[in-house]
Amino acid sequence: MPRLFTPAAGVFVAVLLGVTAIASADEGMWTFDSFPAATVQQQYGFAPDQKWLDHVRKASVRLENGCSGAVVSKEGLVLTNHHCVSECTTALSSAANDYVDDGFYTAARKDERVCPGAEASILKSISDVTDRVKAAMAKAPTGGAAAARADEIASIEDEACAAQSRLRCDVVNMYRGGQYQLYVYDRYDDLRIAFAPETQAAFFGGDPDNFNYPRYALDLALLRLYRDGKPATFADPLRIDAAGPKAGELIFVSGYPGSTERLLAVSQLEFERDHYLPWRIEYLSQFRGSLLTEATKGEEEARQVSEALDSVENNLKVFKGERGALVEPSFFAVKVAQEQKLKDALAASADLRTKFGDPFATLAAIAPAEKREFLPYHMLELRFGAGSVLLDDARTIYRSATERARPEGSRLREYGPSRIGGVHAGILAEAAVHPVLEKLAIAFWLDKAREYLGADHPAIKAMFGARASREIAADIVDNSQIGDTAFRKRMWADPKQAQASNDPALVLIRQVDAAAREARLAYERDVSAPTVSAAEKLAGLRFAVLGQSMYPDANFTLRLSFGVVQGWDDPVRGKIEPFTYMSGLWKRATGAYPFNLGVRWIGGEHKLPGDMQYDFVSTNDITGGNSGSPVLNRQGRVIGLAFDGNIHSTGGSYGFDPALNRMVSLSSQAIVGALRNIYGATALADELVK
Repeated sequence: MPRLFTPAAGVFVAVLLGVTAIASADEGMWTFDSFPAATVQQQYGFAPDQKWLDHVRKASVRLENGCSGAVVSKEGLVLTNHHCVSECTTALSSAANDYVDDGFYTAARKDERVCPGAEASILKSISDVTDRVKAAMAKAPTGGAAAARADEIASIEDEACAAQSRLRCDVVNMYRGGQYQLYVYDRYDDLRIAFAPETQAAFFGGDPDNFNYPRYALDLALLRLYRDGKPATFADPLRIDAAGPKAGELIFVSGYPGSTERLLAVSQLEFERDHYLPWRIEYLSQFRGSLLTEATKGEEEARQVSEALDSVENNLKVFKGERGALVEPSFFAVKVAQEQKLKDALAASADLRTKFGDPFATLAAIAPAEKREFLPYHMLELRFGAGSVLLDDARTIYRSATERARPEGSRLREYGPSRIGGVHAGILAEAAVHPVLEKLAIAFWLDKAREYLGADHPAIKAMFGARASREIAADIVDNSQIGDTAFRKRMWADPKQAQASNDPALVLIRQVDAAAREARLAYERDVSAPTVSAAEKLAGLRFAVLGQSMYPDANFTLRLSFGVVQGWDDPVRGKIEPFTYMSGLWKRATGAYPFNLGVRWIGGEHKLPGDMQYDFVSTNDITGGNSGSPVLNRQGRVIGLAFDGNIHSTGGSYGFDPALNRMVSLSSQAIVGALRNIYGATALADELVK
């Protein structure tokens, strides 16, 4: 991997230091209510109007597993990435039918299959509730601002959504506390898989090609939204333009980027660089080693761990790229210089100091508590169970029994009235449990929790007793009934039974939950709450000094980015052209994994023209969560499907380099061509373009 931001550091430094009231070049993941139309018009001679924005918003889909998509037919067909439906295809697979490796396609709509537990949302409206939230905080007694904020947010969400199960309401924090907005979504909990290619077509090149370019990946899938057992209807979906993009063309990406950290203070970046990222890389590297070892034991073991392994390898590249950015001296110097401008403005103005205090000093003072508390919080709460489906469901059942008995205002946020319907639907959804992966994940998590928290930690002692981690994991996987939907339904209906059950998964939750809640409470009290308070002050200072014409950090809300189809001058490999073509796929195929063709592609050279576009790159600013986002031209037609970034973009959580950062997308030419000529899915292809 080339070092990030090194040869082009001068360009990157110039861009970041040039930030004033608005982002430079094609930088920015902009909210739909504050898109910089005038800037885009000035740069490109075109900007979306309100009709264009509304049309795109109403067809942009948030997949609640952390991806994006787009409604592309009047019958609720959703275009997204193959890797965004892997949970679905994994859950539907068995030893006899491997829909992950072999793909999924049915010619008849009646044979589309429900994705267990899947949920999607489409944004209906955005309302500014900043004044209401801040007024509640201002009235709070000393030390009570965080609780007042949480209570007011819960009240706003409940007022808007509590009685309407088909809506989802989220009060989201923008600009790290500078603004609060109520996002109201249409909610869909019946998603069915219509098409997914085989993994070797979708992920051709495997991990070596991941975050690299050129690419030849058909990272494509089609879901369908259903309501009341019938396909949901949409009067004005997005439409595919099978002509694809052109070099230099202005394009837009509408989607739900997960998170960025571009507005963090320097002290927060230092914690990420020196503590969190090294720990996260170590943890995932060891988990990857366990998964790889398991995969060598046999074909079935490899199948059961494949999705988790792909996810871990992807995340490792991201975290390494992020740390690569933060350890680059020239990059970090830019962050220090940006912050110093704000500090200088604060020092020069008594009014600013009176209004905002010194948020930089406050954030720096939080660091010791974060260093002390982040491991218990992560191991017992945030990373609990290392992804185990059984333990996750068991904790949800156990906690819901407690939370539903509490007054609405004192519940954990995820169990509030506006969210409990989604929790209930999720816990009753059919979900495949892969015993090999479950045993590995549970044992790994137990061992790492003991390593990081110590054998004398009360929760660790309670969970282990006189047993080894593998014994505990085997007992849960072999003897727990949590994997049975009927059992989960009974436990949900009878909270007292759930709390007293001797089911081994629920027993383990009972042993650890008090400590997990304590770790969460301590972290929220000592780290999260004061950080949010200081970040609000910093956001106000930033607005006062730089103005408000800037984009907020990504937070899984709908965003629109703009850019052009363009390659880049790579500091190591030279000039990289923007397009790959079908002919290149067969030239790159060696027959050996991961450069072996998908089975339906073998011998298919004559089925598609060699000069048909396959993948392409552009200057759009995106991040994780944008997977599955539609790529749109000026007419609002879909000309591509975002699925990755290049290796330089992995540090994009902390900044954007227009010279090197590139989005990688699948061309609409390849989407329509492959559906028609490789897979014979003519009905789906027709539905996309009619």
